[in-house]
Amino acid sequence: MCAPSSSPVIKSSINTPPVPILYEDNHLLVVNKRVSDIAQGDQSGDPSLDRLLKEYIKERDGKPGEVFMGIPHRLDRPVSGVMVYTKTSKALSRMAGMFKENEVEKIYHAIVEKSPQADQGVLEHYLTRNTRQNKTFVHAREVPGSKWARLEYRKLASSDRYHDTRRCDAHGSRGLRAGPGAQRRGHPGEKRGQVSLFSPALCAFLLAAPQARPARTPPPDEVH
Repeated sequence: MCAPSSSPVIKSSINTPPVPILYEDNHLLVVNKRVSDIAQGDQSGDPSLDRLLKEYIKERDGKPGEVFMGIPHRLDRPVSGVMVYTKTSKALSRMAGMFKENEVEKIYHAIVEKSPQADQGVLEHYLTRNTRQNKTFVHAREVPGSKWARLEYRKLASSDRYHDTRRCDAHGSRGLRAGPGAQRRGHPGEKRGQVSLFSPALCAFLLAAPQARPARTPPPDEVH
């Protein structure tokens, strides 16, 4: 299952990593990021996963020097699921290139309040990023500075209140706001004080790169 929210931050020890490790070798470290974990340090000053994982590996492996921890992609703070870090600069360069060239298959599970008009389909839109507001905006047509985004989606389950949607994201689209009537909403099981009730109920379920074993987290058992 996608990792739950983290409150408070779990300190790592030689026997306990700060987050569950899904896969590790000499070059890669793939973890199951929890809701509210920070993938990389930011202005909030909160402990970040890259720093916590560095400390964990340094202690576990008895490394005397600085531990390298590369970040080839991002998951927003409210998003949980598969997060890839690299343990060498060579692996960082290769993985970053794969993400940039859209060679990595990304599948997400999302819980949305409004059901898409069709049970499955393809959405194509243009995205712009406002760095001052730290927000991404969706446009039906190309506008200056926009980036084309395409995703395939399929509805997995539904209830009176929420709908579980699977999205296959091959071109960098962010969330389901691009979808007709598919507003993102917080998971009904979230608690106040842990994460906003209106944050995305979004999990990076699977990442698959060429010539690599797919990394995935099990989907939620049910939609409440």
